[in-house]
Amino acid sequence: MSIIRSVQVDQPGGPLRLVDREIGEPGFGQARVAIEACGMCHTDAGFVNNMFPGLRFPLTPGHEIAGRVEAVGQGVEAWAPGDRVAVGWFGGHCGYCASCRHGDFIHCQRAQVPGWAYPGGYAEKIIVPANALARVPEGLTAAEAAPMGCAGVSVFNPLRRHARPDDRIAIVGFGGLGHMALQFAVQMGLRTAVVARGKEKEELAYKLGARHYIDSLSEDVAPALQKLGGARVALATAANADVMTATIDGLQTGGVLVVLGAVAEPVRVSPFQVILQSRTVQGHGAGTAVEVEEAMSFAALTGVRPLVEEVPLEEAQTGYERMLANKARFRIVLTTGR
Repeated sequence: MSIIRSVQVDQPGGPLRLVDREIGEPGFGQARVAIEACGMCHTDAGFVNNMFPGLRFPLTPGHEIAGRVEAVGQGVEAWAPGDRVAVGWFGGHCGYCASCRHGDFIHCQRAQVPGWAYPGGYAEKIIVPANALARVPEGLTAAEAAPMGCAGVSVFNPLRRHARPDDRIAIVGFGGLGHMALQFAVQMGLRTAVVARGKEKEELAYKLGARHYIDSLSEDVAPALQKLGGARVALATAANADVMTATIDGLQTGGVLVVLGAVAEPVRVSPFQVILQSRTVQGHGAGTAVEVEEAMSFAALTGVRPLVEEVPLEEAQTGYERMLANKARFRIVLTTGR
């Protein structure tokens, strides 16, 4: 056993506080990772506030992790100490549930999300299933790699699955996910329109490659998109059900609204909106370890990078409050000084 620093939430809704705790050796099929960086995701607030079933307190959040393998348990052959790795929302799969037997690991019925199934990445070290590890390519720093495990792969996957070069797409929301979605879309050769509230982010959107910018406070989203020819894909990254609803009629025939922003409020859609134009509203999970690896490789090759604010681990509460206030530009990343 060794002692590490770790951020802990003692009870639902409680503050994030730094504590010392013990960490052991990795078991069969596991690896211990020395964490260098961990992104802060809005979903972490769902863990802190006990909004997911089966959470156990005290709790350590964090599922956007980057660091180096420190030790491996028995049965682990593909990884060795010193390897640069990332771990995202996909924190391992069981291998024997119905989803896993069909190769659908992201929907494993015993999903092992860091912070939910085991202590997360707001810490100096973590023990994870080895099948959760994604190899970090040269060219990405730990602070750049960490958000790829959730935010990055969450936008990378639906873009490559639903869009083709020269398609018109809409990125609804321009925050932690949206600014990465725009960069990936530009590098994939897509015609991009950013939909955001107000003019504050317009200049940056154009700087990162947007063809069009729609201010949802000053114009109706759907007519604005249809004036451009409609969106083949709309990535709803903003956690706002009303904005998602307003985007549906901006889709082309056969277009798809991909829901990424996690909110409890319903997206309102009439059957006529989807039937007559063969539109689809679809949810999307993050991505498996190999898909995180592919997202990072694409980013390293093309220059896609998250815009991050690095915050020391001991200031986690300050970073968390900044994230909740939507003041981050654009991803808060905790660093351990390693």
